Amino acid sequence: MKNEYDFSKAERGKFYHPKTKFNLPIYLEPEVADYMDKIAIEKNIDIETLVNNWFKKDIDLIQTVK
Repeated sequence: MKNEYDFSKAERGKFYHPKTKFNLPIYLEPEVADYMDKIAIEKNIDIETLVNNWFKKDIDLIQTVK
């Protein structure tokens, strides 16, 4: 690394995009991942689709209980 950097010609916010969404990885415990993978294979769908559907059903359930 340099001792000093020249930012006099820098452009503030050049790479900032306010509507950008980050897709953060979610790490499942091995036994949960194995179970979900098994069900996804049985239903012939991606594990991402299975987990999203599972979360959507939980969201619906939570909203009905409120």
